[in-house]
Amino acid sequence: MPTIAASLAAIRSTLPVGVELVAVSKFHPSEAVAEAYAAGQRAFGESRVQELLTKAAALPADIRWHFIGHLQTNKVRQLVGSGVVSLIESVDSERLLRLIDAESERAGVVSRVLVQAHVAAEETKFGFLPDELLGFFASGGYRSLRATHICGLMGMASNTDDEGRVVADFAALASLKDAIVAAAPDLRGFDTLSMGMSHDYPLAIAAGANLVRVGTAIFGDRDY
Repeated sequence: MPTIAASLAAIRSTLPVGVELVAVSKFHPSEAVAEAYAAGQRAFGESRVQELLTKAAALPADIRWHFIGHLQTNKVRQLVGSGVVSLIESVDSERLLRLIDAESERAGVVSRVLVQAHVAAEETKFGFLPDELLGFFASGGYRSLRATHICGLMGMASNTDDEGRVVADFAALASLKDAIVAAAPDLRGFDTLSMGMSHDYPLAIAAGANLVRVGTAIFGDRDY
């Protein structure tokens, strides 16, 4: 297994200008994050609130923490109020979006979020259905947000060896982002398309991703 620094360098060499790398550090120890940090990585992805907050307290303050897991409503106040999360990538319902907005206003912060769309074939994936999301933006549902900035769209391709299906899923996400922008001409700063992981991020970039979430290819297999 190459070092974390070597793995990061190898992945960075494949990223076009303008594509940001989030190192998915969930279930890996703080020491592994520190090693990646020493190699120049600054954006890290976590999927559990407590794990993110524990690592944030122990690691450098200039790390940009991305929350990428399913966010339970009873953890929103703790995450938002901590002030350490840079981007919540996994806003998968309007109820969660409204709660994040209310808690952000209460805490006196502006939360940056991505809305998560569900295009994958699995029943277990969270997220808005594409038509549901398009309807939200077309109806101007975002205009009443007071302390939340929707920065773009996040999604995952189906977990399959069928590359054609993966390519189609990424294309659907890219088209959805374009459709949202067209349906909401006064929407500002909706420019992030987060998709692609260790096994499929080159396909995601080819489809238009400008943020990729890579874990195993950097840190190795996780200890669950």
